[in-house]
Amino acid sequence: MTDTMQASPIRSGFDPQRALDFARSELFDRTFKEGMAMVEETAGYLDGPGRAASKRLSRAAALAYAGESMRLTTRLMQVASWLLVQRAVRDGEIQMAEAASEKYRLIARDAAPVANFAGSDELPEALKALIIRGGAIYERVRRLDESMYESGATDAGNAVSDQQAKLQAAFNR
Repeated sequence: MTDTMQASPIRSGFDPQRALDFARSELFDRTFKEGMAMVEETAGYLDGPGRAASKRLSRAAALAYAGESMRLTTRLMQVASWLLVQRAVRDGEIQMAEAASEKYRLIARDAAPVANFAGSDELPEALKALIIRGGAIYERVRRLDESMYESGATDAGNAVSDQQAKLQAAFNR
């Protein structure tokens, strides 16, 4: 490769039309709404009832609360960012090649699940529930990102397309 040539950010097997079709789908719309609602719900909890609850925790639990809430917030902001980029692609505001670049990708940074902080068992149940739900939506969106932009996306994309076709057929009866 010459100095003026750059490697494409898009992996082999990437199908831009399939990614665009997904961004235009009802599944994307539902995922977008759910992700953004999760961000709002978490922010509301952390700024309100969670803040009050955190003041009643032991020192270890308060540190766990701070760490877990930062981890949750970071993951949800990554999800929101990814969803907004996909919507921008759908709306023609950015190019698919740009969305496929590493800076916009939702790449799992943790090779293994992160151990809980000391005092995590004392966290408020509402925060624990948000952590579980936030982790679930993060993983779902991460898998979408992977299936859309990684090599081998064709196989994963077909599975998604097949499921979408089956759902469409079921609801059109």
